[in-house]
Amino acid sequence: MTRRSPAWHVATVVESRPETTTARRIELEVPTWPGNDAGAHVDVRLTAPDGYQASRSYSLASSGAGTRLVLAVDEVPEGEVSPFLVHDLRAGDQIEVHGPLGAFFIWHPSDDPSPVQLIAGGSGVVPLFAMASAHAASDDPAPFRLLYSVRSPQDVFFADEVSALADDRFRLDTVYTRRTPPAWPEPPGRLTPERLRNAVFSPLERPRIYVCGPTPFVEAVAGWLVDAGHDPVRVRTERFGGA
Repeated sequence: MTRRSPAWHVATVVESRPETTTARRIELEVPTWPGNDAGAHVDVRLTAPDGYQASRSYSLASSGAGTRLVLAVDEVPEGEVSPFLVHDLRAGDQIEVHGPLGAFFIWHPSDDPSPVQLIAGGSGVVPLFAMASAHAASDDPAPFRLLYSVRSPQDVFFADEVSALADDRFRLDTVYTRRTPPAWPEPPGRLTPERLRNAVFSPLERPRIYVCGPTPFVEAVAGWLVDAGHDPVRVRTERFGGA
């Protein structure tokens, strides 16, 4: 892992396109970007014509040494930043980003053979997608699993990219809470302690676990993992609220 000092950078929007029914994928070119580990995040700062500034944190869906950053921003209608990013930002626009941020909730290739369990709620999959992609591009032999709780097929982030990662080192388990794809083997419903136990690595395998999503989701899942026998020291969490 390379330590990189965070700083403010000017980012130019290269592309902005729909990611889900409520979210947008935004690609930024940042010539001064020092690179980042998978799981890192940035602060995005907007400045109004009258000088008013608002900033919010967003996880990066990208990692590595390049200068191209990928965000996937889910709109919070009452938020100060996400509605602008989702509806008004266009290719060629410039925004400010501060980063890379985060040293605890990151993954990088190592010689640790223990498996890695990723657990996402909704847009919390963004940094976990970065981890899974970085793992697929590496020679790290540790098996990966992603348990993804999401409302419907239309709300899945990085649907094609995540499916393409599936191989003998990566398994995807999806729980749809409101609507399932046609012929899905299970009815829609929230993630439960039982569903969780059936989908994640056994505590006996001592997996490294990353959980990301809305605060209530993360708190519930972290509690269920500990109740099931997982070592709390090996459970890393990241949560978010309005933006």
